[in-house]
Amino acid sequence: QVQLVESGGGLVQPGGSLRLSCAASGSIFRIYAMGWYRQAPGKQRELVATITSGGSTNSADSVKGRFTISRDNAKNTVYLQMNSLKPEDTAVYYCNAGARVAQTGRYLEVWGQGTLVTVSS
Repeated sequence: QVQLVESGGGLVQPGGSLRLSCAASGSIFRIYAMGWYRQAPGKQRELVATITSGGSTNSADSVKGRFTISRDNAKNTVYLQMNSLKPEDTAVYYCNAGARVAQTGRYLEVWGQGTLVTVSS
């Protein structure tokens, strides 16, 4: 009904930058809050940053000042600008969204398949 597709991951050196994108598609009436989570090898998935439909943001302490979440509601897309990347940022990054399905009005929490970010020299 609703799909999320992440893009923008890759290999970057410490101190470098990447911009992740996540586009929602499908039978969408409304996208509410969106967020980015990440899962490093051997660790559980953790919150990176979230953004409401109105643009209010929240982020993990570990990324504050380095990562910025934003969204384009017209495109149903959320972004994560990652600067000053550190090796510990290496993880699979997953997009999440709350979505109201068109016609049925059903509310869903949707996850993308993830995009790998590797920070290494």
